[in-house]
Amino acid sequence: MLQMKVGYELIYDCPQPTPMILTLHIHSTRVSDIVIPDHLITKPSIPTTAYRDGFGNWCSRIVAPKGEIRLSTEALINDNGLPDVTAPNAQQHPVQNLAQETLVFLMGSRYCETDLLSQAAWNLFGNSPTGWGRVQAICDFVHRHIAFHYGNARNTKTAWEAFNERNGVCRDYTHLAIAFCRCMNIPARYCTGYLSDIGIPPPYGTMDFAAWFEAYLDGQWYIFDPRNNEARIGRVLIARGRDAADVPISTTFGLNTLKHFKVTADEVKSPSPE
Repeated sequence: MLQMKVGYELIYDCPQPTPMILTLHIHSTRVSDIVIPDHLITKPSIPTTAYRDGFGNWCSRIVAPKGEIRLSTEALINDNGLPDVTAPNAQQHPVQNLAQETLVFLMGSRYCETDLLSQAAWNLFGNSPTGWGRVQAICDFVHRHIAFHYGNARNTKTAWEAFNERNGVCRDYTHLAIAFCRCMNIPARYCTGYLSDIGIPPPYGTMDFAAWFEAYLDGQWYIFDPRNNEARIGRVLIARGRDAADVPISTTFGLNTLKHFKVTADEVKSPSPE
């Protein structure tokens, strides 16, 4: 068992009052682990309202005033300290036997064009083992196929474009892997949240919100991370959806500039005995 400090600091500059929807709260599935809650703090102080969206994610609504607004939180959460669960023998379900609530994650979506990628998916993975082995083969391919670089990021890039351009950031790895899974009749859903560097040797990159996905096998959802392609410690879910369009950290209804962006996901070390 360990504890993690997670949080963010975002500063937006708006030329006029601007409505925003924020998807920044720790997911309800981790609520029993929260020691200090991740309350949204705004400076200047403004009214906020909260609601749960159609995918079960906690969202906040604000109207950012003209000028700069600082959004921040600092939370403390317990974590089991174990790597992501692996289940190499997990099998996939025939489509006709899939649980009804998984079917939406079998369809194409804004960033995951199953129609364009279907033939490539079957060419690449049609002879791979079914179930866990097939999802892992997809992650292995995507991990090798895409070169990571922040300079190649853009918020309109789709799985089809990432496949052809062969570069991107964690959301692009995730979109391509999700699209391939869906092409192979495996439900897959997009996840975003905090991901620590616990257990990873330095040097460390700049901390950011991370993207990964969950595949539905043997009646449950399992985590896969094609960007890192290894089981990690200290993953804290914020939101799930069909793809990144369902879980943006902010949706703004007006012009704005993001002037500052900082994310924290660190283990809290116990003080050394004297």
